[in-house]
Amino acid sequence: MSSRALIVIDVQESFQRSPLWSTISNPGIVHDVNRLVRHARESGDLVVWVLHSEPGSGGLFDPASGFVRYQDGLAPEPGDPEVRKTSHNAFTTTNLGQILTENGIRSVAVCGIRTEQCCETTARLAADLGYEVTFVTEATATNPIPHRALLESLEDPGTLTAEQLLADPRTLPAEAVIERVEYALAGRFAGIATVDEVVSGAQAEAGVR
Repeated sequence: MSSRALIVIDVQESFQRSPLWSTISNPGIVHDVNRLVRHARESGDLVVWVLHSEPGSGGLFDPASGFVRYQDGLAPEPGDPEVRKTSHNAFTTTNLGQILTENGIRSVAVCGIRTEQCCETTARLAADLGYEVTFVTEATATNPIPHRALLESLEDPGTLTAEQLLADPRTLPAEAVIERVEYALAGRFAGIATVDEVVSGAQAEAGVR
């Protein structure tokens, strides 16, 4: 086993069942994640799977919904660590830190859903904990973000539709969200890499840290 780990965050059915899934930036994220998983296994890297859970919420992330499961095409292998989190980052409410320590992990690659939410917060905390972090933006996905005024205008923000989101000129496009994440992480918390760079090893040659 190497000292590297791939952390796959929240690529779960809950998001696909959301009315906002039609606006997702990377509907083919399972393909991208699987490329990283195959490479990690071939390299002897640890693969850690994370699911987001909101017990008792009655929503799409409530385990009772049946949607807190990996999207079709993703399959952990026996021995792969799996954790369920209730916070945005993958560390605070899980034993992820213990898993990484026990396996001698010193560097992590982060992918999953959403780019600026659970993926970014996990990358930031991992960096603060001393891990070398690679953020594989191409293997993340997110949605356009509504302006707070739009959410405040709704009786229940959870009822926001894709049509309402896209019709509001104040909505921040997913492409802009992703760009801002890379600006915030690069040189501070993580190196940015494409799937091809990770799979080919080019991110190491380029000095991604």
